[in-house]
Amino acid sequence: MAIFSGFCLMQPLAACVVGYEKPDIALEIPANYRNGPRQPDAALPALDWWRGFRSRELTRLIEAAQTDNLDIAAAVARIAQADAQVRVSGAPLLPAVGANASASRSRTSTSSSSTALGRGSPESSLYNANLSASYEIDFWGKNRATLLASEENAIASRFDRDVVALTAMAAVANTYFQILNAQDRLRIARENLTAATRVLTLIRQRFLAGTASQLDVAQQQSLVATQRAAIPPLEITLRQNAAALAVLIGRAPENFSVRGGGMAAIRVPPVTPGLPSDLLNQRPDVRTAEAQLAAANFSVEAARAAFFPSIQLTGQRGFQSAALAALFGPGAWYYTVAASLAQPMFDGFLRLGQLEIQQGRQQELVQAYRKAVLSAFSDVEQALIAVEQQMRRERLQGEVVRAAREAFELSEQRLREGNVDLVTVLNTQQTLFQAQDTLAQIRFARLQAIVGLFQGLGGGWPPLGEGPPVSQ
Repeated sequence: MAIFSGFCLMQPLAACVVGYEKPDIALEIPANYRNGPRQPDAALPALDWWRGFRSRELTRLIEAAQTDNLDIAAAVARIAQADAQVRVSGAPLLPAVGANASASRSRTSTSSSSTALGRGSPESSLYNANLSASYEIDFWGKNRATLLASEENAIASRFDRDVVALTAMAAVANTYFQILNAQDRLRIARENLTAATRVLTLIRQRFLAGTASQLDVAQQQSLVATQRAAIPPLEITLRQNAAALAVLIGRAPENFSVRGGGMAAIRVPPVTPGLPSDLLNQRPDVRTAEAQLAAANFSVEAARAAFFPSIQLTGQRGFQSAALAALFGPGAWYYTVAASLAQPMFDGFLRLGQLEIQQGRQQELVQAYRKAVLSAFSDVEQALIAVEQQMRRERLQGEVVRAAREAFELSEQRLREGNVDLVTVLNTQQTLFQAQDTLAQIRFARLQAIVGLFQGLGGGWPPLGEGPPVSQ
């Protein structure tokens, strides 16, 4: 039909195409990390970075979180909403076509003059069938800019899903390491309790022999009780983190258990940060901020285009007849075509206010983008500092534990021989017990620092020659 062909021909003329260029934002991008290694690309994190810890259970838990984590599922649902909004925003760029059919029957008053004189029947029928179409010519690009803004928001929702997924995987790793830390500290606490009980037995033997006092026995009993009281809080930490880990992988805590083992079996993977400029593509939160800024730019274009006239085309073609049998006859068809132009003259500064809102939103997102970039640099720097210093701290604390164990073993041996001050035995016990517990906590802090570095770098990086991963 000619009317609909005309609407189709208007499509190439429908809009002054709106373009978006990446905003030129003043950013201070350092050439390298202050606390990074000399070869920043020596060991870039792989996409499956969690496998570097060489723990099958951790790998299984993180892969379960990727499919069953409820926060990730909610983020995927937000992607579906954003995609639907793209379709909604794109609808004004296409003609609206509808089919209509109607039938009516009416009766006029029998006292009217035409009926009284026999000139017509008091009853009449009218049948109508038509196709109608309407289309707004997007000459100024308002609808096109609205569509592009929605598309950028849909892209942002995908990067937001990556942010949620990375956060969930890091939470699974940290919670799992917290469980291992609690298991290690429980094992140390029980070993220390056994050692303290053994020393208490020796002191009681000396007391019975008259070479130790009741005060010596009471002091050692206090130490034994202290070690026994340290166990319940560690049990709480272990069980509560197991319950929290179950939620992270979408399981009920009652039907979930963790084998764990200890942090000694966890391998600390080597990782280098690359260059700071790589974060602009690797960090999903930075990409989210960039896409949101692009959407705001298009929203400003749409608000500016709203000041110009809107051009509307409408058309209708169909058949109309007083008799149903003659509805599609040669004389029953009709058509109407109309064009209208509407120019806002005064709207109480409504459009101006809407434009200023979008411009303010744009400026807000410019600063949010800058902050996201600088925060990414800061996160990596802090993680690099933590990894370096926690590794050094673990080495030094290991020396403390070795020296404390040697001192305790010597004091216990001399206690058996009966030629050592009991205060010395008590002090060496407390020093060793505290040193061992501190070492376990430092190992946990080092693993946390490694996970923080992976998270700060945006997770894993694709192989050389491939682009950054984008969720579909």
